[in-house]
Amino acid sequence: MGYNAGMLKSKRVRYIVIAFLVLVIGYTLVLNPRVQEWMGWHIAQVTNWVKVKRNPPEAVEFVPSTSNQQDLDQPTVTHLSTPTLENQRTEVPGEMILPTPTAESLPSFANLEGTTYFSQHNRWNYCGPANLAMALSYWGWEGTHDDVAHVVKPYQKDKSVMPYEMVAYVQEQTDLDALMRVGGNLELLKRLIANGYPVIVEKGPYFRDISYRITWMGHYQLLTGYNDDSAVFIAQDSYINANYEQPYGELVEQWRSFNYTYVVVFPRNERNDVLNILGKDMDEDENYRRAAQKASDEIYMAEGLTRFFAWYNYGTNLVNLRDYNGAATAYDQAFTIYNDLPSDNTERPYRILWYQTGPYFAYYYTGRYQDVIDLATNNSIAMVRDDEPALEESYYWRGKAKLSVGDQPGAIEDFLTCLTYHQDFNPCVEELNAQGVFP
Repeated sequence: MGYNAGMLKSKRVRYIVIAFLVLVIGYTLVLNPRVQEWMGWHIAQVTNWVKVKRNPPEAVEFVPSTSNQQDLDQPTVTHLSTPTLENQRTEVPGEMILPTPTAESLPSFANLEGTTYFSQHNRWNYCGPANLAMALSYWGWEGTHDDVAHVVKPYQKDKSVMPYEMVAYVQEQTDLDALMRVGGNLELLKRLIANGYPVIVEKGPYFRDISYRITWMGHYQLLTGYNDDSAVFIAQDSYINANYEQPYGELVEQWRSFNYTYVVVFPRNERNDVLNILGKDMDEDENYRRAAQKASDEIYMAEGLTRFFAWYNYGTNLVNLRDYNGAATAYDQAFTIYNDLPSDNTERPYRILWYQTGPYFAYYYTGRYQDVIDLATNNSIAMVRDDEPALEESYYWRGKAKLSVGDQPGAIEDFLTCLTYHQDFNPCVEELNAQGVFP
């Protein structure tokens, strides 16, 4: 009996010691920042998966309350007075405008070497900073994607970095220059690359998201070469890998969902060279007119999801041509088509307002303030399933619309939330200052 009692007591002591050690080691690990980040990431993934299962975002429809949703004739492109192109260019003393290279002069293969590859993995929504850092590195810039992110997305979980933010970073934070245009095509991309300029394209592929579902999302991709024989671009893809072979046809399908937007980074003294390569698209208004015509042509050559993007692009181009009535009608048509798409996460691009905010402009400047509030709330902010709707543009536009309907407290709350997700976001700062609030 005494022996057995001693054995039991010894076992109890051993179990207590083991439990104590497990507790100490576990507590130490939990305090480790890397462990905390790892645990937070996986907990967030599981939580997000549960929320998406219970309330799938692709099931939410776009329902503007005052929409004009009827069949339309083929849209007519807005025509504005054509500015003198010479007045639109930034002249460099002593710079010579060179002849525009023709398609026949392009080689069948080109590959620009010298970029530093940055992956977007292990960081939140990092394709913007990663691709811009790669484009800058080609010109000798020695920073990293984290340097870019600290400026363009100071809040870690910011859902989107806009092209204009990337251009502003280059122009204000480096000694290089950049421009953005829309309505691009494969020949133009190849012409830029053949002349020594890598190009960032903004596109909408279907990737696996943090809830483990294949869904449409925005993605930047740096193109540094092309090969006509195999019909591929050579891409430094921050999500996939370096020197990824991007098929021409697949790029067009994905690029369409972002109005064929592209960003070019270049030395400041080469702006005229880049503008000359762009040809008619050197002027921004002319660029949007041509892009609107391209979208108009696609509307009646497409159906389903492709037609949705064509109408959306048409609206976006009209917004930039200041035709807000025409744009609002185009977005109404796009949303009608969207609502007829299968309620499927592999079909509906439910995140589109995170990246492309044209409907806010169109509806706000046509007095459809409630539509702005509804879209920002139901189709943008409420679409986020990780409890961190870091969408400063949506809060900004919802705040402006709330002001217009007399809800000043709600507007101020939205502008302050905007600054929570993007500190010093100037549009929200200006709106708060106008209301006598100085954050």
